[in-house]
Amino acid sequence: MGSSAATTATFCATLVDEWLSCGVCHAVISPGSRSTPIALAIASRHEFAIHVFHDERSAAFAALGIAKASGVPALLVCSSGTAAVEFHPAVVEAHHSEVPMLICTADRPIELQDVGAPQTIDQRNLYGVAVRKFVNAEVADDKMSDTWRDIARELFATSLGHVQGPVHLNLRFREPLLGVATALPPRDERSTAIINEIPRLSSRKRRKLMRALDTKQGLIVAGPENYRADLILQLASTLGWPVFADPRSNTRVPNECVVSAADSMLREEKFATQVRPSVVLRVGTLPASKVVNSWLASSGADQIVLTTTPNLADPDRRCSLHIVGDINEIITEIITEVSSAISAENTVSEPAPKSLRADDTWMQLWVRAEVAAQSAINAAISDETSLTEPAVARAIYALVPEASHLVVSSSMPIRDIEWFAGPRLGLRVHANRGANGIDGVVSTAVGVALATGQTTTLLIGDIAFLHDANGLLNLVDRNIDLRIVVIDNNGGGIFSFLPQAQVLDPERFEKLFGTPHRVDLGLLARAHQISFHEILNLDELGEVLSMRGPWIARISTDRNENVKVHERINQMVASKLR
Repeated sequence: MGSSAATTATFCATLVDEWLSCGVCHAVISPGSRSTPIALAIASRHEFAIHVFHDERSAAFAALGIAKASGVPALLVCSSGTAAVEFHPAVVEAHHSEVPMLICTADRPIELQDVGAPQTIDQRNLYGVAVRKFVNAEVADDKMSDTWRDIARELFATSLGHVQGPVHLNLRFREPLLGVATALPPRDERSTAIINEIPRLSSRKRRKLMRALDTKQGLIVAGPENYRADLILQLASTLGWPVFADPRSNTRVPNECVVSAADSMLREEKFATQVRPSVVLRVGTLPASKVVNSWLASSGADQIVLTTTPNLADPDRRCSLHIVGDINEIITEIITEVSSAISAENTVSEPAPKSLRADDTWMQLWVRAEVAAQSAINAAISDETSLTEPAVARAIYALVPEASHLVVSSSMPIRDIEWFAGPRLGLRVHANRGANGIDGVVSTAVGVALATGQTTTLLIGDIAFLHDANGLLNLVDRNIDLRIVVIDNNGGGIFSFLPQAQVLDPERFEKLFGTPHRVDLGLLARAHQISFHEILNLDELGEVLSMRGPWIARISTDRNENVKVHERINQMVASKLR
């Protein structure tokens, strides 16, 4: 038979069948003609949840959100040409944040390359180093049918390999595109399970790690990574160390060891000097707070970093020991060894100093400061006469339902959540902090809601919201509980915190950085038939947050006043600490 429409249909049906056997259950498709064979193969299988997105960039970020929430890559399908290019921003984010993704781009056959055929570009290695594996599949030939399942399995395995990320399959299809699949090649008896080989902690590194932890003034920075939050908190309690709990880490819960107001606290110079640690144990990536990161870098403390992959975020080059491995296993070993050492010290007739555990004064410094900071933040927010951005972030984090998800946009929302959200239980926080862009945030939240079927709340600024307005397409038909809160300060609010705001004349600053848009967000919501709410106070916010989505709520703030609000809160925290 060689190459034919039936062969192409059988090839695509085989790929899809193998991916289903691997555990893929979501497919995100952007409509197009050239992708017909793979789209029809997916649509013919009832096991898939199929999500159609008109805009390829929105589709790619939705696939990113699905994988973020589920841990399993979604199939991402588009036609040829610039449609495939539109996937690139989300592919870059998936690369940097190590999120799995299975990308299938349709392409013209070899005879239509480089001859001016429409919707034809060079799609080989289109995403460069941003993908873990690239496969260029020429027009299907049944003589190669024994390799088809291998292609699908290897791509899936690579996407979920030791360093997870996107993989790209470029599918060249020749017309006719409509064919009927024949019998599929048999499934291989080999298991499709992914064996993720994580390095074990060597004896040498274990000894080095334990020596580094032998200090009375240590600190744990818990960032987003693959680990059990309860183990981090148990380690903190065992060592007597505080935990800087990133909202994305699942460690920002009610616990004596947890510090959630570090950004505000460390702005008070005397306190920041008083509590310099000698060792920092960092798990995962860095916080968003520039204040915290600068303090960590300038403290002179040795930084030990634990990650599950070799990728290390260390822009200040302060890491003295990077350990790659199973974080839960490493933390458990540390807890066991420290507990044993302390127990042994307590059983001798004349107890030796407990060098493996900080004395209570170190922890109490942080406990008292955290209580004081939280009290000051509450008081400062209550003193404001209007609804402020810090108040909104703090309230949303506290009020969204348990067993739900919060997606936070880059720029100011992720910072306000990190700076002002207090500890709570039952919430997973997501943010695109791989490349830290503001594109695709609405669609990422849509993907999270599609993957989980649970309440998903999005906190986003007006510019990021407008940047991904196409994520609203067909939202009312997706049957998801998505609640979107837009902080509308008519421009790029974060730039008001930067030196540009003080150095440039107001007109130039507004044109280049403030960038007011003057879009009526209510009319935009109505254009998509989405319920819209104007929020004026915290009571109204709480009432709307209790309503099932989809809906969009707008909170109007002033960029210049927002800078002053942050200053007033930080001053009150500093005063309380003093």
